[in-house]
Amino acid sequence: MAAKLVWDDFRLIKAIADHDGLTGAAAALAVNHSTVFRRLGQIEEIIGMPLFERRKTGYVATVAGAEMAALASRMDEDVTAFARRLAGRDVAPSGELRITTTDTLYQNVLLPIFAAFRRAHPLIRLDVVIGNQALNLSKRDADIAIRASDTPGETLVGRRIATIAGAIYGRAEQSMTPEETADPALLYQRDWVALGDQLSHVKAARFVREHVAPERIALKSSAVLGIVEAVEQGLGIGPLPCFIADQHPGLTRLLPPNPDFATGLWLLTHPDIRHVPRVRAFMDFCGGELVRQRALFEGGLSPPRRRRAPSPGDRRSTEPLRIRPAAPQAAAPAARRSAG
Repeated sequence: MAAKLVWDDFRLIKAIADHDGLTGAAAALAVNHSTVFRRLGQIEEIIGMPLFERRKTGYVATVAGAEMAALASRMDEDVTAFARRLAGRDVAPSGELRITTTDTLYQNVLLPIFAAFRRAHPLIRLDVVIGNQALNLSKRDADIAIRASDTPGETLVGRRIATIAGAIYGRAEQSMTPEETADPALLYQRDWVALGDQLSHVKAARFVREHVAPERIALKSSAVLGIVEAVEQGLGIGPLPCFIADQHPGLTRLLPPNPDFATGLWLLTHPDIRHVPRVRAFMDFCGGELVRQRALFEGGLSPPRRRRAPSPGDRRSTEPLRIRPAAPQAAAPAARRSAG
């Protein structure tokens, strides 16, 4: 019996039950009245029992007819849900995506990536929240975080992109003296710039506080970019992230990257939304672009060719910056962090 019944037979019985007769069922199925009449007789012959009682007021389903119509309803719902899932895979990701990151990452690395992502996914709108304070992804303060941290959060999922390296930098013409080369501790006698008390938890800020006398700290700033500019202006030397300082021709790296400054770069989201199409699209795209710049984050790019530091009357050069790759370094494998 089952081999002789097809999906259209269930649809026909359901249509008759829904419309209490053949005329309404024929209209709903876009077929002739006679076709519905003939096919109903064939189905009842296959089953071996009547599916409807023929009354003057219409067709009333028997117990077997009602059961067949109910089964057809469930099948129809399953087919519709399956079609929706298939359609959802083909629909271009769209909607608003809220991203939190720092000003240093945004200005030095992320903005070109965001522009490229928008060209690839024009239906996704980006709402970028910039700040050093990490937003709570669990409370949906943001959908995605691009975060420099050694403790990204146990309840989040994502990947560790790279290790952000840091080193001591000075103005381009401020190379180390032979005495400082022999004894780098002599650098502590120079003027320094440092992160302010608001960022005292940052490793580089702790390093300056522990090694440099307070009277040698010429300037403190609550922003990393403020420290970069201060070193470039000659206010003092200081610890800077390599991915920023190596792109400034007015700066020179005085010492190799210090492992004590290193911190992880993470691309994170909440597990409840990681499969949302727009979230998945951004995580894949941005993750790939950031991985391609891993050498920059890990201090693997040589400082650019030194130039004379501009005098106050000079106009800022508009020549594009070219950075020469250094010898390849072993890249740390990307790690995946998931909710427990």
